Amino acid sequence: MYRRRFGLACHPMPKNAMGKTYFDQQPGYQKLKKYFDQLIADPGLGILTANAGIGKTAAIRNLCNQLPRPNHLVLYLCDTTVSPIDLYRTLALELGIKPSHRRSQLWDDIKKTLVHMVDERGTSPIVIIDEAQHLSDKFLMDLSGFLNFAFDTRDLLTLWLVGLPGLTRRLKMHNHQALTTRKAAEVRLESLDRQTFTALIDFSLKSAGATQKLLAEPAIEQLFLTCKGVPREAARILRAALQLAHEKDQNFVDEIIMEQAVDEIAKTAGILS
Repeated sequence: MYRRRFGLACHPMPKNAMGKTYFDQQPGYQKLKKYFDQLIADPGLGILTANAGIGKTAAIRNLCNQLPRPNHLVLYLCDTTVSPIDLYRTLALELGIKPSHRRSQLWDDIKKTLVHMVDERGTSPIVIIDEAQHLSDKFLMDLSGFLNFAFDTRDLLTLWLVGLPGLTRRLKMHNHQALTTRKAAEVRLESLDRQTFTALIDFSLKSAGATQKLLAEPAIEQLFLTCKGVPREAARILRAALQLAHEKDQNFVDEIIMEQAVDEIAKTAGILS
């Protein structure tokens, strides 16, 4: 009901933001886009990390969504707690391959399919492994060998490992040296500064359909200080504030409403924890 009051066609800062609804003016995203485009032109291994709620998955999803089909095939894997062979089996299924139970045969089948995809169909594969901080050391040690095509004379696969900052620390361990030497790009997204955060809130409300200013400046400042520039937290509090304003028959979110929304979210988090 709050959306009707404020003239919004959708929730501001939706999880599925892409294209015109995605805020792409943050410095970290621009750096990621540069490396993303680079690896599309010259395939290799990319590492993307950020703390929870910063928007790493949304960022890589938005970039993948812009790729023309069928020139590119995006394969997204996120169940990283399974065994290494099960992860490769999932990749095989995504490629339309009946997965073998033998790792050597499984690797061979996947690689042959990728080579055929690139050489015969002209399609570039992009694999995104999300929640990569949970990948086992065995999988990470095997991955370097898997990325070896044609006696290591070709790079056919663009692979992005996406995860929490702990992933970077793990990859610096000696037993992962073979994999890190294949790294062609590394990006870490940070929480937003005050100016960028304010621009995000303004963009999100306008892209949702707002035609007038809905938040007082003190309310935006309070929102920034509370969520510390983390978009996911900001989205939860912002929606709660708009709902509270609607319930109080207000057409504007002031600092009092924002404070109440912050308290409400904090109480909910306390109950859930």
